Amino acid sequence: MKPRLTFGQIINMNFGFFGIQYSFGLQQSNMSPIYKYLGADEASLPYLWLAGPMTGLIVQPIIGAMSDKTDSKLGRRTPYFLIGAILCSLALFFMPFSRTLWMAASLLWILDAANNITMEPYRAFVSDKLNEEQHSLGFLTQSAFTGLGQTLAYLTPSLLVWFGLSRDLVNDRNIPYMTITAFVIGAFFSIFSILWTVRTTKENPLTEEELKKIKDSPKGFAATFKEIVEAIKDMPLTMKQLALVMVFQWYAMFCYWQYIVLSISTTFFKTTEQSSAGFREAGLINGQVGGFYNFMAFVGAFALVPFTKRLGPKIMHSVCLTLAGIGMIFIPSIDSRLILFLPMIGVGLAWASMMGNPYIMLAGSIPAERTGVYMGIFNMFIVIPMMIQIFTLPLYYNSLLKGNPENVIVLAGVLLICGAIAVLFVKLKPGQTDSASVPRGGGH
Repeated sequence: MKPRLTFGQIINMNFGFFGIQYSFGLQQSNMSPIYKYLGADEASLPYLWLAGPMTGLIVQPIIGAMSDKTDSKLGRRTPYFLIGAILCSLALFFMPFSRTLWMAASLLWILDAANNITMEPYRAFVSDKLNEEQHSLGFLTQSAFTGLGQTLAYLTPSLLVWFGLSRDLVNDRNIPYMTITAFVIGAFFSIFSILWTVRTTKENPLTEEELKKIKDSPKGFAATFKEIVEAIKDMPLTMKQLALVMVFQWYAMFCYWQYIVLSISTTFFKTTEQSSAGFREAGLINGQVGGFYNFMAFVGAFALVPFTKRLGPKIMHSVCLTLAGIGMIFIPSIDSRLILFLPMIGVGLAWASMMGNPYIMLAGSIPAERTGVYMGIFNMFIVIPMMIQIFTLPLYYNSLLKGNPENVIVLAGVLLICGAIAVLFVKLKPGQTDSASVPRGGGH
């Protein structure tokens, strides 16, 4: 029986997620502008985001399966945290100094591979440490750090301007110094937060039974690949049904991240010209509203706990996706900076829910001894929709969407509402209620 952890211990355990998500926040808010500064074509932007889903598709299931079978002095999952954090910090540091499109795209491949090396062992680590009763609090705390890390990542350029750094100060590739500084700060946070978790939270010692399974299990790449294939064949029904939900929500979110700066620039300044002051200002506005929705995710992650306990993760996820979908549909019709914050309430609640509720449903349906591999496979349900978006959106951007980034945001909103409907049809495993993984009693 796993010991019940205090809230402070759960905070320490999840603090490493702060640095991982600060990195993701920098990508979401800055990669499309960086690509534009380096001369990318609007319709081709999705192709340049291929690194994230491709590395996730390849790296996460393999690393998840490997971590299930790892027994080292540092622990089962910890070696992967450390390797990933070091590579991530290096890629973040060099990213804003990119001289060409191919250099920026190559560094994004390294950055996303590093984050993926860290991600699924980290999710499995949380599942390893907590008993089922605390799964909800553990994963929603992880969502809170997702919100906090990304809030600060989005707001960092605006804060630097507030502290006196000129928004118009750029290098010879038109990349603003506020962006360069933000990435250097991210490089520090990436390694520091992981080291904090490693220092404060030790992995549970493996039982004799677990050690025997690791010792007796076949080793090598072929065995790892076979384990992934077998796990896919044995996939629980709940996990299969969640796949459709993930298609809708992650296709939508990739549309949003890639085109929100261009949409704001079109709505507010009638331009997407990368060298214009309006385009740089649109980046700052996106940082501010993006920081707000991530702060809402930070607060909402904890606020969702009692509602998830009462209504179950399915209903809460459906409500949150609906609110975000409605908000995104209305974003292109908003020309007031203040009112633009309103739809971000729904986007923030949905982001908190995406980082928590699907994993609550998943954690209650998969066998404990295969947590790592199933967490890695579940990530395929995130990256495959992203890859579909990358290869399909450029085909109809200029025709169906009329070459207007505002229409991409509307499309994202419609898809989120489709996801809200799909999640209502997910069946949890026999004997598992909708709120089985939600903690009873207090969070301490």
